Amino acid sequence: MFNKFLYQPILGVLVFIYNNIAFHDLGLSIILLTVFIRLILLPFFYQGAKAQTKIQRLQPLVKKIQEDHKNNKEKQTHALLDLYKEHKINPFSSILLLVIQLPILIALYRVFLTGLSSSVFINYNFLGVIDLNQKSFLITILAVLAQYFQGRMMLPKKSGTGQTTGADKTNKAMLLYLGPALTLIVLFNLPSALGLYWFVSSLFSLVQQFFINKNLEKHAQ
Repeated sequence: MFNKFLYQPILGVLVFIYNNIAFHDLGLSIILLTVFIRLILLPFFYQGAKAQTKIQRLQPLVKKIQEDHKNNKEKQTHALLDLYKEHKINPFSSILLLVIQLPILIALYRVFLTGLSSSVFINYNFLGVIDLNQKSFLITILAVLAQYFQGRMMLPKKSGTGQTTGADKTNKAMLLYLGPALTLIVLFNLPSALGLYWFVSSLFSLVQQFFINKNLEKHAQ
């Protein structure tokens, strides 16, 4: 099932792009494949990122509910669910997004690790400069930076009080540093083909987040 519906189709699309569109440049092929996958999954990614952004901006209200009902977990849970319902947020959207992404990431991992060892590709270069079958410090750092700036865009704007709680600092650290750190750890010893996919996907997310923020600001006025 996995090979039939994920691995083989993704490899087939990559080979088609490589042979017919990207001038036998593997890097360009991966970029186009990434854009293709993100466009197909755009409704899931967009709604998931939008829900996560809304949850970040509702943190002051979430903390107030947690404080008001700190001795009654049942009331706290109901109040939080009512808050999410009022703002049309699915609190489980991030889990759904992970469930959707994980099989695709595994398939891509197999494509880039096993597919690149086949004789389908004449070379593994990106613009004749970077060997995508090897590690690339440059691509890894670019992917880390893209992840960092995506996290910054998801953070709510500072309130007029200027007060920052311990929970705010933890939340900020999770968005700004945990994601990029995990990106660095995961990509550091992998072929840069996977890093290039990660980088382009993160850039796609940055553009997506820009439109999400604009949309939320427009409706907040």
